[in-house]
Amino acid sequence: MSSVQRDMSLTGQPPAALNTIQKLATALGVGGLLLLVLAIFNVRLMNQSLWLTTALTSIFVGIVLFSYGAYADKQAGIKNDGVWFKSISNRGFLAWVAGLALTGFYIVLYFKAELLGLNTEGENSGLIALFDPLSKILSGNPASQWFVYGTLYTIAILGFGIKFLWKYRYNRYERLRTLSVMFFQTAFAFLIPEFMAQLNSDDFNLPYYDLKNIWPLNYYNFEQYRVDGFISSGSIGLALLIFGIASIFVITPILTYKYGKRWYCSWVCGCGGLAETAGDPFRHLSDKSEFAWKIERWVVHSVLVFVVVMTTAVVATYLGYDSEKYWLTKDTFLIGVAVFLTALFGLIWLFKKEELKQDARYGAIGYLVIVLALIGIHFSSGSTLFLIPAETLRTTYGFLIGSIFSGVIGTGFYPIFGNRVWCRFGCPMAAILGLQQRLFSKFRITTNGGQCISCGNCSSYCEMGIDVRAYAQKGENIVRASCVGCGICSAVCPRGVLKLENASTEKRINSREVLLGNDVDLMDYLNQN
Repeated sequence: MSSVQRDMSLTGQPPAALNTIQKLATALGVGGLLLLVLAIFNVRLMNQSLWLTTALTSIFVGIVLFSYGAYADKQAGIKNDGVWFKSISNRGFLAWVAGLALTGFYIVLYFKAELLGLNTEGENSGLIALFDPLSKILSGNPASQWFVYGTLYTIAILGFGIKFLWKYRYNRYERLRTLSVMFFQTAFAFLIPEFMAQLNSDDFNLPYYDLKNIWPLNYYNFEQYRVDGFISSGSIGLALLIFGIASIFVITPILTYKYGKRWYCSWVCGCGGLAETAGDPFRHLSDKSEFAWKIERWVVHSVLVFVVVMTTAVVATYLGYDSEKYWLTKDTFLIGVAVFLTALFGLIWLFKKEELKQDARYGAIGYLVIVLALIGIHFSSGSTLFLIPAETLRTTYGFLIGSIFSGVIGTGFYPIFGNRVWCRFGCPMAAILGLQQRLFSKFRITTNGGQCISCGNCSSYCEMGIDVRAYAQKGENIVRASCVGCGICSAVCPRGVLKLENASTEKRINSREVLLGNDVDLMDYLNQN
């Protein structure tokens, strides 16, 4: 096998042993982790600021130094790095150890934070106390388990983001989007909310949150206590509330129409940012089977229906029937939701019906009928909206989807199920953007079937489980609701077959005969366009 063939094969050769720089980096990173572990077991570390700085710096520098040792001397081209020979990236022993460790940490963080030293009535201890100095500098408050989580999350995206930049430094698109997710995580998700918290006082209480999180990711943003907080904060709070609503109905549709869901899922989203950086070594583990694809479609859209029902119920609970007291009454709101959903589904059925699979058509109708029937039951019987109390719906959604799915499974099982499990099967934001991308967006991945050599790199490294090669072999445009536009399929293609484009929506999906040149006058086609 020649060197060129080895570069193009998925497995290549077994990875070489770690070089000296990588060994040093590993020792440095493990040393930083050990300091955090000591804090977990409540080993008292004097001068917490010094030890926290040492631990986080060691972890960050270890990741960066390891990346330098791995990729600094490598030339442009496909870097498979023997992923199927490594225990950590081939569901081996190390992968299961890492998966169980991450899952265990998430469970404790979400449900047993007191084991990490959280004390809501006094001083923190253990791991959380170690982060108190940094938290007080940024927000003026003691650390919480979410501050610890946010700090480690940001360190991971920054450190592994640099690793990703080294690996794909010859690809401009990959460099730009990686820098983008690093910026949005550090500024919008981590620093700005902490600065917003520091502005609060006894006389001013502004709800602070990750500003780039749009409903339904921030499903809590329309609960009564948060809406009251926005309104009581004056013009700033009202502006944030209006921005949150505009993000749903104006900003998101426009950006998705122009650029596809990649503008958010691969350039802005924190979940996507972690998946693309820390999760990059596991992208090839995504299930490519047709069965997984069918499960994905039903599960992710069921989650979307769940969050729509839950949010509708939550908003309805704090609205009244007296039009003199409420500018938006409960009846008006529920009727508005019913009309909006009916109109939306009607327009899709009228103009985009043929672009939906048969099961998708029936599923959409079924979901719409269920939601409208439950609203109808409320009007006819006056019983609890959706038959279940709104708070029960909210807590159930928060536990099953917000905690277990997105956190414990979605991130903890990177080494087992791949890096986009949450995005594929559970994220309602991905479901909404996916529908818009499939039906209304200008984004597609064009293919040149005549150049495809069927090496399979594109399909192997598709983190969303899409069989990219099947499209490339036939010269078909790739227009899938699940595609996040990460561009890795194009980056690892040795022949330049794949290209991410934003163009006219005309003939966006049925392009096979044109790209293959079979039974079509190409010059006539070009003249028509």
